[in-house]
Amino acid sequence: MNRQTLALALAGSLSAALSAAAFAAPLSPEQMSGKEKCYGVALAGQNDCAAGPGTTCAGTSTMDYQGNAWKAVPAGTCTTMNIDGHMGSLEPM
Repeated sequence: MNRQTLALALAGSLSAALSAAAFAAPLSPEQMSGKEKCYGVALAGQNDCAAGPGTTCAGTSTMDYQGNAWKAVPAGTCTTMNIDGHMGSLEPM
């Protein structure tokens, strides 16, 4: 592999790693303003954080409506959510 190709490959890898780290970061207090954590309503890989043992954070839930994975929703709406028969909860299920 020549130097230019190697440099391009390394730059791409670094860019991908930084993007993944930013995506997996927990939501900031500003992003959570006016929202609440709602467990059991996120689709697989679309949780905002806390998806139980063996996971790190955002985007790590392994199944739809995982009871210990939460999604940030507008405050006051979680317990009234009913997504395909799955009710939202303010506590892990």
